[in-house]
Amino acid sequence: MRVIAIDGPAGSGKSTVARALARRLGLDYLDTGAMYRSVAFAALRRNIDPEETEMVAKVAEGLELDVNEERILVDGVDATIEIRGPEVTRAVSTVAANPAVRAELRRRQVEWARAHGGGVIEGRDIGSVVFPDAELKVYLTADPDVRAQRRHKEVSDLRYEEVAASIAERDARDQGREHAPLVEAQGAVVVDTTGRDVDQIVEDLVGRLQS
Repeated sequence: MRVIAIDGPAGSGKSTVARALARRLGLDYLDTGAMYRSVAFAALRRNIDPEETEMVAKVAEGLELDVNEERILVDGVDATIEIRGPEVTRAVSTVAANPAVRAELRRRQVEWARAHGGGVIEGRDIGSVVFPDAELKVYLTADPDVRAQRRHKEVSDLRYEEVAASIAERDARDQGREHAPLVEAQGAVVVDTTGRDVDQIVEDLVGRLQS
């Protein structure tokens, strides 16, 4: 099983780099952040407060979830666009800090990798917790302003200042949470994507795999 783990904060370029690297290597791609967003989406649809840890955990355990590069199905509903909306974005940090949710989704992530013979898997704890023995562990970062600009393009219904503040808050929560905080995995290659071409980054990572 060949696993490439790509971690990093919001707006660091994880999805863009991970997708490009997966295509380059002929591997499947998994966005684990979309899985946490899907749980948040499902909880909100049921009018469950994200702070209700036990109820949200039950949602995660019973969730019918199909995450692939083209679309996200949550209990049979196409939620590809909705999981990127402001309501889910505000709730996802709380959901992601829920240890029972993390345990359930970690189990699903490992099952996905086994079923797909590995893959390029992106998230916030892939190299540090889920796949510490990954063939290559990468931690992406970027200038805070650049990260905010990138995310603002994805959520244009929010002002830039709101996006920047949301990213700062998410960073603090992800890095400070008790369970599986956002950290550089031991042995990870740290890549600053600020001002760098995606193809250049991908070739650099491929070179590290071949060396």
